[in-house]
Amino acid sequence: MIATAARVLRQLRHDPRTIAMIFALPCLLLALLWWVYDGGAIFDRIGPALLALFPLVVMFLVTSITVLRERRGGTLERLLTLPLSKGAFIGGYALAFGALAVVQALAASALLLGPLGVSPAGPAWMLVLIAVADALLGTALGLFVSAFARTEFQAIQFFPAIVLPQFLLCGLLVARDDLPGVLHALSSLLPLSYAVDAMNEVSAASDPAIWAPLGVVAGFTVGMLALGAATLRRRTP
Repeated sequence: MIATAARVLRQLRHDPRTIAMIFALPCLLLALLWWVYDGGAIFDRIGPALLALFPLVVMFLVTSITVLRERRGGTLERLLTLPLSKGAFIGGYALAFGALAVVQALAASALLLGPLGVSPAGPAWMLVLIAVADALLGTALGLFVSAFARTEFQAIQFFPAIVLPQFLLCGLLVARDDLPGVLHALSSLLPLSYAVDAMNEVSAASDPAIWAPLGVVAGFTVGMLALGAATLRRRTP
C-alpha cells in the first residue's frame, strides 16, 4: 500500500496541471465568489459551505480521471498481476490522494479564514477538519466511480449523477429544513448534506456539535473505499 502511494505521488509530481488543479483551483473559486459577493454577509454565510463543496468536487474529478488514465495505459492491469490485493491497491491510491487532500484543505481553509476574512463562531480548526474529511470523501467517491468507467469522458459523466444532486440538496442554495419533505429525505441520504450541516454548525455556534455529521461523512468515505475495492476489475474488458 505504501509503495503504491509513493508511486502515485511520484507520478503526480511530474504532472503540474493536476497539481495546480488540486491546490490552486479551490482557492481560486473561493476568491472568485468572495469577489462576486464583495465579501460581506452573504459570503460569510456560504463560505464555510463552499469549503465543504470545492475540495470534494476537485478530488472527485482528479482521482477518477487519474485512475482511468492508469487503466487505459495498462498500468493498473500490470500492477494487479502482482501479489497485490485490490484493497491494498485502493488503499494506496486513497493514501496518496488523501495526503494531497489534506494539503489542499489546509490551503483553502487558510485562505478562507485569513485573507477572505470569514470568522466562524466555533473553533476554526473544526472547519479545517471538516474540509479535510470532505476532500477525503471526494477521493473515495472518485475511486469508486472509476471502477465503472472505461474512459476519462465516462468518468466525467458520473459528475452530474454523483456530485450535482448533492450540491443542489446539501443546504447551500436552500436550507435543508425549508426543502419539501421528499427532497429533505433525499438530502439525508447524501454525505455532502452532513458536511454542510457541520460547517454551518461551526459557523453559528461557539460550541458546535459536529461529531455526529462528521461521523456520517467518515462512514460514507470508508464505505466508498470498500465498494471501490470490491468492484475493481483486474482486467479491462
